Amino acid sequence: MRLDIEKVRLSSQDIKRIYFEAFPKNERMPFFLMVLMSKLWNTQFWGFYDRDIPCGFAYFAVNRKLLFLMFLAVDESLRGEGYGSAILKEIRNRYPEKKLIVSIEPCEDTSPDIEIRKRRKAFYGRNGYSETDFQIKLSGVVQDVLIANGEFRKNEFLLFFILYSNGTVWPKIWRTDTS
Repeated sequence: MRLDIEKVRLSSQDIKRIYFEAFPKNERMPFFLMVLMSKLWNTQFWGFYDRDIPCGFAYFAVNRKLLFLMFLAVDESLRGEGYGSAILKEIRNRYPEKKLIVSIEPCEDTSPDIEIRKRRKAFYGRNGYSETDFQIKLSGVVQDVLIANGEFRKNEFLLFFILYSNGTVWPKIWRTDTS
């Protein structure tokens, strides 16, 4: 496997397809907005290709200390072949000094897709992410916060959102009850 990275463009229909297949409508941003935002200094939207085969993508924001991976997906037909881990490794190699944060759906036993959620959590665990005992509510969706390469600080993450969004996004972040 040799991954090539390309900036995602509006014409990147293969990446758009992967995005729409991987994320439910209520969790997606408009694709054109993601491409537009990736023109800013603090946002990246990378498509990953193995030769000419579209494998997946990563969409993330960065600042001085943090990298927040908002969206990561691998083409459904290629899952389980190491592409997701290779994408995370590439991000970590390019941003070795950053705390890497991702949010995922909680693994609640009552969730209809609990097995998928558990696999996703295990995937991030195998790739060096650990639980923070914090949750975040973004676009009405509650998610668990995971981190790699550092210690999670609620106020640091909140400030990240405030600065990234120019004060338009103030997500609710709270510690979960671990008792």
